[in-house]
Amino acid sequence: MNISQNGLELIKHFEGCELEAYKCAAGVWTIGYGHIKTAEEGMVISQSYADELLEGEIVEYEDYVNTAVTAPLSQDQFDALVSWTFNLGNGNLNASTMLKVLNRGEYEEVPNQMKRWNKAGGKVLEGLIRRREAEANLFEGKEWM
Repeated sequence: MNISQNGLELIKHFEGCELEAYKCAAGVWTIGYGHIKTAEEGMVISQSYADELLEGEIVEYEDYVNTAVTAPLSQDQFDALVSWTFNLGNGNLNASTMLKVLNRGEYEEVPNQMKRWNKAGGKVLEGLIRRREAEANLFEGKEWM
């Protein structure tokens, strides 16, 4: 599966786009829409390059979800999982109880498991509470905005 425009909009909404590198709440250099791989202090990019970075990187996160999830998914469920994984990483996806319950077909439990991941740097963050709520809503096929 591939992420839909709706899923990309969710990621863009919560990541925001910063054209100058900054340290995120977890203390990691970040630029564009949450890009960390090549971000470094003092880096500045264009909007078009930020878009290119996201488009190129999202394929990796689609692959993580496509590889890890064995249960059938709707487009909304897939989009929510790609957003969650984009924010939290493949390691957290694979280690999560969320993935275990999903792969057992316990779809109704997934939103609650998603919402548990609301901390950065050991602190609960309002922005992550909102993002996890949006991802949980999208997973359930509801309006996320």
